[in-house]
Amino acid sequence: MNLKRRRESPSARFQPGINPSSPASLARQLYLALRGAIADGRLDAGQRLPSTRLASQEWKLSRGTIAEAYEILIAEGYAIARHGSGTYISAGVPDGLLRAGERKEPAAHATSRALSQAVTRVLTCGPSLEPQKPLPFVTGRIAHDERTAGLLSRIAGRHMNYAFEGYGDIQGEPALRAAIAAHLAVSRGVRCTPDQLFITAGTQQALDLAFRVLASPGDSVVVEDPCYPPARQCLTLNGAQIVGLPVDHEGVMTEVLAAGSLQPPALFYVTPSNQYPVGSVLSLPRRLELLAYARGHGCWIVEDDYDSEFRYDGHPIASLQGLDQANRVLYTGTFSKALLPSLRLGYLVVPADLVPVFRAVRPALDRCPPTFQQRVVGDFLNEGYFPAHLRRLRERLRASRDLLTGLLRDRASEHLAVVVPDQGINLTARSTGTWSNDRAVSAAALAKGVVVMPLSRMNVASSDTSRLLFGFSGLSEAEADLGTRLLAEVLDGTDFRKAPD
Repeated sequence: MNLKRRRESPSARFQPGINPSSPASLARQLYLALRGAIADGRLDAGQRLPSTRLASQEWKLSRGTIAEAYEILIAEGYAIARHGSGTYISAGVPDGLLRAGERKEPAAHATSRALSQAVTRVLTCGPSLEPQKPLPFVTGRIAHDERTAGLLSRIAGRHMNYAFEGYGDIQGEPALRAAIAAHLAVSRGVRCTPDQLFITAGTQQALDLAFRVLASPGDSVVVEDPCYPPARQCLTLNGAQIVGLPVDHEGVMTEVLAAGSLQPPALFYVTPSNQYPVGSVLSLPRRLELLAYARGHGCWIVEDDYDSEFRYDGHPIASLQGLDQANRVLYTGTFSKALLPSLRLGYLVVPADLVPVFRAVRPALDRCPPTFQQRVVGDFLNEGYFPAHLRRLRERLRASRDLLTGLLRDRASEHLAVVVPDQGINLTARSTGTWSNDRAVSAAALAKGVVVMPLSRMNVASSDTSRLLFGFSGLSEAEADLGTRLLAEVLDGTDFRKAPD
């Protein structure tokens, strides 16, 4: 029998030069080595990268590590996956990215450059936070609304006179703070005055500001397990010792606190209204237990209410801050999901007695928030456009949620048990038992052009590898149809029961 053998790619002879003692993960090192070789021309456009099996033999790395590095290359456009053929170096890498490879440092510097201990911990504590391509089911996409876009454009025009008087207020524009305080009181039950609000560059800066003020390096901080990766990395960068509490269908399991086995932490970081990434809601008894524990032990609680505007069924869930009688809760939210991520507008509500402390610290970080965006959004809220915008957006997102859950149940129910969320812009699905390696499923799906995030990459101490996260905001019908078909093919065609590498 004359079998045609596929010719081995020259890239199989490439040696990535992995340093086992580096603080960066092996997958991260491999990705950077391959990207550098593509940028400086050592690996040519169109070359097929070695299969994970061959690369594992040649590079002495696990197949899972290699698949993760390939996944990042594909997501950033350095490589493309061809079903049934392999992974190839992209022919369309922009010149700007190619030129990045020309700015090389002497190799000796790679191991001699000193990094802070906090940065070293960040490099090893969780998944990369690099942006993802707008593929089906990617999280964080925003549904475009023509009416709102027109209103914001018109409002922006009235503020394009550049006649602002120097730097703005440390806490943010008073008109915007007043509008947010009024909105939170009605929609979330938050008890605050405009003087307790700090406008920030999204939730991430609000969290960083709160963590810096409330916790010292070395302090223990309790987070949900699994946990929102950017919050965990922010805590790590600030030197916190992270302790994970498991999450179930009623949110973070506070009975661990009552058992007395936990050393009281400096603070808790929680997402009680829509746990990220699981999607459960913290029950009222557990809310009260958490508040009582914080009051009794002098702990702070940072409440991240990142997508509270999107409640589809049942009554809105009141904030944890609104139940707090001891002023131990700091509350943060954002306009990144409800309006535009590019506005970079979030907010932090602090107890009144901490306002002077936060005012003293804020200028050391960024002096004050940008004025232009604040004035535009402030007018948008104060002129009454926000409620109608949210109603339109909720209905669009509800339709996307229902479309996606229906298609997943029709096409992948053998493999996925879908949890339909009452709130938010993401949903989770758990294995029915036909697979147990969420990272392998994620990598195989990405090779077909579909993004499903493995929840195990957000684990703190949990060993659960059986859940996937889907984003449905900004999802078109065509994307939902194609994405679910491709994912069903992946789940039907491969055995993913092997434990993750």
